[in-house]
Amino acid sequence: MPKSFALPVKKKVDLTAIDPSDTGGILSKEEIIEETLKLKEEFQELQEMLVAGKKQAVLFVFQGMDCSGKDGVIKHVFSGLNPQGVSSYSFKTPTEEESLHDFLWRAHTRTPALGHITTFNRSYYEDVLITRVHDLITDKVAKRRFKHINHFEELLNENHTLVVKIFLHISKEFQMKKLKSRIEDPSKNWKLDPNDIEERKSWKQHRKHYEEVLEKCSSASPWYIVPSDHRWYRDFVVLSIAVESLRSLKLKEPDPNPELIRFLEQIAKED
Repeated sequence: MPKSFALPVKKKVDLTAIDPSDTGGILSKEEIIEETLKLKEEFQELQEMLVAGKKQAVLFVFQGMDCSGKDGVIKHVFSGLNPQGVSSYSFKTPTEEESLHDFLWRAHTRTPALGHITTFNRSYYEDVLITRVHDLITDKVAKRRFKHINHFEELLNENHTLVVKIFLHISKEFQMKKLKSRIEDPSKNWKLDPNDIEERKSWKQHRKHYEEVLEKCSSASPWYIVPSDHRWYRDFVVLSIAVESLRSLKLKEPDPNPELIRFLEQIAKED
């Protein structure tokens, strides 16, 4: 399944041609309960081998319009893993210190160590997305940054960090539904950022810049587009992508430690 969501490298992208409410012919989450449980179990097993081996790392980058569910998908897909081997970082407005460095600095300091998984809720891509929507950088600067991003991801890949980039694709109608629910339900008020309403006015500009990012920044690490109007389907697809990504690393159980074996033998003799 995941490969069908992977975008072709360096091909123009038209997000309006991709249905955000698509469920791949699956009618309800009840149909995928058994497969979901199997995938979660395999994900946990693969993570254990990743941690034990300490030879590779995985960085999951999540991007999407406001209300696309970046927080939710990270919670649902990664919560079952060993927390000692998983970290998450949310990219917000740069701090004063971050602003004094190059735009990739804060991202590089958060990339996973070997044996670990890190999720980025938004990422360094904001520096070629929101910055363009609000004319904080020129198109010329953005194009230079595209090259820097591709080189950055090449660097990570060459240093045994697999970069998995996922765009959560929602409709404008779905976004409005979620914004209304955050306003009308007091228990969800905390989720509402007034800026979300303002950013909605620039939907087409956001989409345009996303389409260029999905095309121009795909050489080192291709993008996955996940239809996300249905949360249950979004979670299932992202879980499938995550498992397939770790499978691609061809992880193996670590070899027995000779010193530990000798230690056990000594204990056995003492008993």
